Amino acid sequence: MLKELFTKNNHHKKRKYATIPTEAAKNDVPEGIMTKCPSCKTIMYTKELKKNLKVCLHCGYHLSMNSKERLSAFLDEGSFEEFDEYMVSENPLNFPDYLEKIEKDRLKSKINEAVVTGSGSVNGNKVIVAIMDSTFRMGSMGSVVGEKITRAIEIADERSVPFIIFTASGGARMQEGALSLMQMAKTSVALKRFSNNKGLIISIMTHPTTGGVSASFASLGDYNFAEPGALIGFAGRRVIEQSIREKLPEDFQTAEFLLKHGQLDAIISRLDLVDKITVILEIHQPGGELNW
Repeated sequence: MLKELFTKNNHHKKRKYATIPTEAAKNDVPEGIMTKCPSCKTIMYTKELKKNLKVCLHCGYHLSMNSKERLSAFLDEGSFEEFDEYMVSENPLNFPDYLEKIEKDRLKSKINEAVVTGSGSVNGNKVIVAIMDSTFRMGSMGSVVGEKITRAIEIADERSVPFIIFTASGGARMQEGALSLMQMAKTSVALKRFSNNKGLIISIMTHPTTGGVSASFASLGDYNFAEPGALIGFAGRRVIEQSIREKLPEDFQTAEFLLKHGQLDAIISRLDLVDKITVILEIHQPGGELNW
């Protein structure tokens, strides 16, 4: 039944929008009006692409979303209340220029760290969410990221509501050394406590989810999902090939490869995500059942 849930209603009719097929034509319009798909290279109106949740109107490629865009697309309007908004990183190892780089990312992304946490609802179902943002230090995990995620899990435990995390990360943050690696254990322990108390954990891996994040909380959901085409893995492709001295499959470390080898429960299009997650949340409500 779970397989049926994630395989039906996934075929969307292509909506027709005006496109400009050439780079020359793109240069004739103001910057930001048009966006080119990184996959099929089709040029689309940015406004229409955003209406389609930044999923390519022609090939279905999932373009990157920042945390604010994802919150708006996933949670009920007006339901989000942020946790620990003003928690910021320091420089425990006195790494050169670290704080200056953090400040640049803060100004560019308009968030204070690489994860946004808070409470909200999905079609009326209360949840606690953590949404990683690759526009801030490539979503890297430092002490503040680990602390914010851990606190969010503990609040979900206190309130007895599901915890949902969207991961997007290059891995542990090198400027914090072993302190960043410690976050793998801290978040994993928090999830284990939450699970022991019958808490529901849903992990949604987006492009990319790599390094220490993929090896810890990203893979510890009761349900582990991914967006189509997402890169998911621990070590880099070249490192693995050099270590094992073998050529890896072309689709290695993609969401599709992981699903085929049993490491994911499903791949869910962004366009279907709210509906699919709503069904899961309602199944896990007291007295909930799957109605077809």
